[in-house]
Amino acid sequence: MPKIFTANLIDEHNRSQRIAVEDDYDALSRKFARQNIDIASITKAAEKFSIAVPSWGVGTGGTRFARFPGLAEPRNIMEKLEDCAIINQLTCVTPEVSPHFPWDKVDDLSEVKDKADALGLSFASINSNTFQDQEGQDHSYKYGSLTHVDKETRTQAIAHNLDCIEYGKILGAKSLTVWIADGSNFPGQSNFTHALESYLSSMREIYNHLPDDWRIFIEHKMFEPAFYSTVIQDWGTSVLCAQELGDKAYSLVDLGHHAPNVNIEMIVARLIQFKKLAGFHFNDSKYGDDDLDSGSIHPYQQFLVFNELVDAEQRGAEGFDPAYMLDQSHNVTDPIESLMNSAMSVQRSYVQALLVNRDKLKDYQMSNDALMASNHLKSAFETDVSPILAMARFNTGGAIDPITCYRSTNYRQSIANTRPAIAGGGSGIV
Repeated sequence: MPKIFTANLIDEHNRSQRIAVEDDYDALSRKFARQNIDIASITKAAEKFSIAVPSWGVGTGGTRFARFPGLAEPRNIMEKLEDCAIINQLTCVTPEVSPHFPWDKVDDLSEVKDKADALGLSFASINSNTFQDQEGQDHSYKYGSLTHVDKETRTQAIAHNLDCIEYGKILGAKSLTVWIADGSNFPGQSNFTHALESYLSSMREIYNHLPDDWRIFIEHKMFEPAFYSTVIQDWGTSVLCAQELGDKAYSLVDLGHHAPNVNIEMIVARLIQFKKLAGFHFNDSKYGDDDLDSGSIHPYQQFLVFNELVDAEQRGAEGFDPAYMLDQSHNVTDPIESLMNSAMSVQRSYVQALLVNRDKLKDYQMSNDALMASNHLKSAFETDVSPILAMARFNTGGAIDPITCYRSTNYRQSIANTRPAIAGGGSGIV
């Protein structure tokens, strides 16, 4: 990893901003004192919060029409880890990386584990890829994978997921995330019932190979690449399948994979209630599954999701252990900057949700005071917690302003010679 983001460089950056941050933090502390909010405990919670970054997210994404490679983007998992380490070093909130196979496959995964250890990183959920044909593959996934009408194709897809479990064992991961692109584009093309039966049969075989301390995350998606029907199309089908499989199966929520105007925060509450919430792929969207930076379009919705998560956390909801990850496609921005921006945005929503007085909110709810209940949530959301986030980064050795610190080094230009431009790459909208 290029020795650019040294402790001295970060310290120098922080010195120029520390006085202003401390002044803002003190002012917010006085405001919180009037509200009987302990800013120190909120700051400690912010310091402990973490969210995983996707290995593919540090590369330039693409659309169905084109992909425009970025300067000095990573060409393999080792270089991806270097970029992921920078994100964590500056934000102190992304200590885990979620890999994707076969995009990140190498001959010796123990070397990948050693590289991650040296960079202070560990591995989150393993993601399998049966939505894309690979070189040398015997059977195509053009018409499906785990639900394909051909048994040999299903067997091939199952085998890949079993391989992913073995990869995860080497890397120290504890979960497998399964998203399939299976579906249909025309009425009558697929038998809905038979397709789901095949899915459950395939997933049972994968589930039965999970280590005792592993979980499997079922990810749904309403549409794309199939536009008429999708086998695992919504949270209802996802959670039903999780219930069918067993206690180690959970439903994963990707914020971009829902129908327009769906009440995602209520879905979160339902999954928590029935002990089936796997966690989240955080992103944002305007029209569909856009994979935009988290909180860039609907920050209040993101906050409302965390309102449910913090509620479950504080009341000690049984089985509550969500895994948080970013899942975005960066087409016109530097992926490192976007991932830092998004990680801090998600952390912001978490901290804002901690400001909600649960007793007061319950009183409003029990007295049917809809206006005051809504205003109480809105007040927490409208509170600028930037000083808390900055202080949390400072306390943990990160940069007060990560993006400014990152830009001061001209990182991309400094490594351009060692990372020549590539036309392909394991990134995209997933």
